[in-house]
Amino acid sequence: MTRIPGQHAPRPAGRAGARTRAQEGADHDLATLFGESSAIFAYLAGPAHMLETANEAFFTAIGGERTRTGLPLGQLMPELAEQGFLTLLDRVYRTGGAHVARDARVLLGEGDSAREGFFNFTYEPRVDEGGNVMGVRVVGVETTQVKQAQRLTAEHRVLLEQIARQAPLPDVLDGMARAIELLAPEEVLVSVLLADPDGRHLRHGAAPSLPGFYNRAIDGIATGEGVGSCGTAAHRRSSVIVTDIATDPFWDDFRALADQAGLAACWSTPILARDGALLGTFAMYHRTPRTPQDADLALARVFADTAALAIERHHAEQARTAAEAREKAARDDLAFLLSASSALASDLDVPQVLTRLADSCVPKLAPMCTVDLIEGGAVRRIATSAPDRIQRDLLSTHIPVYDAADDAVARVLASGTSEVARRTPTGPGPWHDLKITGYLCIPLMDRGQTFGAVTLLSTGDHVFDGHTVALAEELVRRAASAARNARQYAHRAALARDLQAGLLLPGLPDVPGTDVATYYHPAGEGLDIGGDFYDVFPLKDGRWAFLLGDVCGRGAIAATTTALVRHTARAVASRLPGPADVVQAVNEALTDRPSSHGTGFVTLVYGQLTPTPTGLDIELVRAGHTPPLHRDARHAVHTLDPQGLLLGITPDAHVTAHRLHLRPHESLVLYTDGITEARRRDGEQLGDQRLAEAVAHIPGQPRARHIIDAIITALHDFTEEGDVDDDQAMLVLTATEESPAAP
Repeated sequence: MTRIPGQHAPRPAGRAGARTRAQEGADHDLATLFGESSAIFAYLAGPAHMLETANEAFFTAIGGERTRTGLPLGQLMPELAEQGFLTLLDRVYRTGGAHVARDARVLLGEGDSAREGFFNFTYEPRVDEGGNVMGVRVVGVETTQVKQAQRLTAEHRVLLEQIARQAPLPDVLDGMARAIELLAPEEVLVSVLLADPDGRHLRHGAAPSLPGFYNRAIDGIATGEGVGSCGTAAHRRSSVIVTDIATDPFWDDFRALADQAGLAACWSTPILARDGALLGTFAMYHRTPRTPQDADLALARVFADTAALAIERHHAEQARTAAEAREKAARDDLAFLLSASSALASDLDVPQVLTRLADSCVPKLAPMCTVDLIEGGAVRRIATSAPDRIQRDLLSTHIPVYDAADDAVARVLASGTSEVARRTPTGPGPWHDLKITGYLCIPLMDRGQTFGAVTLLSTGDHVFDGHTVALAEELVRRAASAARNARQYAHRAALARDLQAGLLLPGLPDVPGTDVATYYHPAGEGLDIGGDFYDVFPLKDGRWAFLLGDVCGRGAIAATTTALVRHTARAVASRLPGPADVVQAVNEALTDRPSSHGTGFVTLVYGQLTPTPTGLDIELVRAGHTPPLHRDARHAVHTLDPQGLLLGITPDAHVTAHRLHLRPHESLVLYTDGITEARRRDGEQLGDQRLAEAVAHIPGQPRARHIIDAIITALHDFTEEGDVDDDQAMLVLTATEESPAAP
């Protein structure tokens, strides 16, 4: 900004102006503390040092009623003799040489009225016209107040350094009080009271020299007009000076207490924050009635400001610590909820989910916990958690009554709202034996409907605060969601199992001369209907049909396609001459199906076997499926690879039949691509070669089930028991030594 010559800069306004006035006030207080030095003069005559004349400042400095002249200085101030000052005067008088002293300590007066003073002074010889010494001239300046203020300033600097280092507030306030009491020129007892957050009461802060009973008595006094010096100063937000406690009405309620403590005067200054909020009071007590000087009031204001700085710094540290504690508590709550949620979601069984819920609540949220569900119009206790088995047994044997008006669980189930109390639950129960002192009951909700309740129980000093209630309600809400998911999973898995069971054989038939074994393992968690299927059923003339296939896709559409293939094969197999004709009929059924019933293709191995005295005669066709394996009596494994197209793509399947004879202990192994395409972590597949080797390496003359077990073991070893990402099915036919009966 360009300033026009001759103009003065404007004075700052608003808050800046307030700061300027505050700074000016602080500067004035410091100036008052340091005081204004006055020169003292005295003229002494003769060897007896007769006081001829002196200025007013001299008489003020020596104090008392000693204002007479014409007396020897030793008679006017006898205390100087023992301190050596008269000897110095004698030396100056005798030698004519001046004596200069800096900050000389002088004890002025005697007895109880004596005071300590510090002076810069010079003793100069007075000479006549002939050069003879006729007396001594004393010129000096009292530095007592300056020295005292310097010492207070040093202590003040120490306090500021403590505040900057974030020393504990009690240590800072106690150190401040002791420093003032030690350095004050007259006896003073310092007290600091701290304001409650609402500013309505004052609490003990520091008062090292006041009696303990007095500090305890005034701890917690109210702020208000006429409540002693401190309560009134806090109420008025301005200093209150009581020079005589014995007669001041502010002390009517505390006069006896002050008399017992030997207190006669009290000057109190409010400690205010930068925004004007009350932080406390700074008080200076005296043993005798006393009126403060300007320096006393300045001292009170300076140290009240210092106390304000310490208290505000303490409040800021408390706020920071509280914020960190809240942040840590929030992190801990979140970690608890995440851990508990993971535990709840790790199981898809409703009772297990709710058991994990009860275990998560104890002891984090309460000493004990129960979980009750509504089943068939009655309440069933599904889970309990407690510190020991006896307590768990007591909780397990108590079942709430669903429609009882005096039961907390029944009320929560009816209302759908939480209930909390610091008392024993109403209604019958093992409350006395468990020493229950309170409870929190929270409903388990699913789409607005209550299906259960979680009850947390207190013992001893444990209570449910708002934080615990909110955390428990959030955990129960998550548990209700996990239970709903578990129920949905159970329903879906049961539906899938039921549908899948309808598409698979309920039990293996007893095929003459044949050992039959099957294996089926769906991908994932069994929630969808798989696309793999198998079947074995009898035909006319002692023959048997068998098939194993794979439908493209999963779920309901795959189920309809599977049913179409199996039912078509069963319907036409006895009426058509051979396997190729049956597969062609299946293909026609697939190509003629409505598009809403699916359009995916099917791979299939279909065959017919005839038991004979020497084994099994088999004729089979392969329609785009993985090639079957033939294990002969010498453990050699042969791949059967008759040609044929996928079914459901073109009107003509173009399949060719393949015939073979299984001698006793020889086997035919049918499998889906979920076996050979199983992958390990590096992505490599099991493959046809490893499967053939697993079948070939089976020792002895294995039964059909042993062959399946060997393949499963090889599969698990290869994949390291990893997840199954495709359905797996196998059908093994092994010829036995038993001769079939003649047809």
